[in-house]
Amino acid sequence: MHRSNWAAIAAGGRVRESFIVAFIPGFGPLAGAPWFCNSRREETGGARQVNWPYPRMIAHRGAGTLAPENTLAAIRLGASFGYTMFEFDVKLAGDGVLVLMHDATLERTTDGTGRVAGHAFGELARLDAGSWHSPAYAGESIPTLERVARWLLRNGLMANIEIKPCPGREAETGAAAALEARRLWRGALALPILSSFSQEALEATRRVAPELPRALLFGELPEDWAQRCLALGCAALAAREAGLTDPVIAAAHRAGLRVIGYTVNDPARAAALFGWGLDALVTDAVDRIAP
Repeated sequence: MHRSNWAAIAAGGRVRESFIVAFIPGFGPLAGAPWFCNSRREETGGARQVNWPYPRMIAHRGAGTLAPENTLAAIRLGASFGYTMFEFDVKLAGDGVLVLMHDATLERTTDGTGRVAGHAFGELARLDAGSWHSPAYAGESIPTLERVARWLLRNGLMANIEIKPCPGREAETGAAAALEARRLWRGALALPILSSFSQEALEATRRVAPELPRALLFGELPEDWAQRCLALGCAALAAREAGLTDPVIAAAHRAGLRVIGYTVNDPARAAALFGWGLDALVTDAVDRIAP
């Protein structure tokens, strides 16, 4: 979709929701319900929670630091260690194509220069996104969200899409990511989690594709973290692991929120967090922490 169309949708346009009803043995009726096609709500400790089809371990940017981040090569490597869910960053290229990229500029992870938003995807596709990491990955390209989604779905793997807008494109990027995720994962049993530090981006995802699960990301947890998550209809709180404690995780669960911790690379710390009831963690240590 052209950039102007994404911007129009982000500004308040709505998309008609369509729901597919099917019956799959062992899963019961599927009706395109929010967050998970088999999303029977459960009463837990007074809070309404949603079935959580996701694994406890999520590979950060594909395979942590073992391969060039946000590339298909990294995701393939993470999968070779047994990981079944992958966190990666997406943003809009200058022509409205969603690409995997963390930074707003190209210099750190490619041989290109300038802003990601200043280049059409055709230009980005010609860049080398692997040599900065190591010679073994020379020539690795910047993938589109569509290319990665189709590979994940073909291999029965799951996604945590972090929406990383270029400055000034928060709502536009949120809307674009949500609509593309809805299209690509239509009919999938486990929908991708859409996460972001940008409340504006997540609000846009909620407006255009409310059935997709959302997670609000925090570095330092503010006092009103629960209210912010609930105001956006989030399925989960996603927080830096240093700020997660037993009481914080318990409070999130009482509010009906799942909890994702990032970035946890120490096996002992991972065990402690899971002991407190953490639902999932994001890690670079795909070679040291078993999925």
